[in-house]
Amino acid sequence: MFRLSNSGKIVDIIQTNRFKKVYKKLNPNQLREVNKAIETIIKNPNIGEQKKGSLSWLRVFKFRSFGQLTLLGYNVEKGEKIVLTLVNIGPHENFYRNIS
Repeated sequence: MFRLSNSGKIVDIIQTNRFKKVYKKLNPNQLREVNKAIETIIKNPNIGEQKKGSLSWLRVFKFRSFGQLTLLGYNVEKGEKIVLTLVNIGPHENFYRNIS
């Protein structure tokens, strides 16, 4: 999937298997909220909080979906085009367990 960022660069979006598994189980209302969050990240890839330590390669964008705090983990690689890798999505509980 390709999109244009605010800087006009092409954004290549890659989904990990973990992300795909969770994403396909979301109901339509949740999908809309997640898609809005992804659009926000595309417009400003540095919006998420940069993690530290063994997860220093990961950024996490936090947003509310129907009153529940939801985390969207992603990685950004910049070059000729921006590569956005969507790693995981879900509530804080057990979010980081299998990422590293």
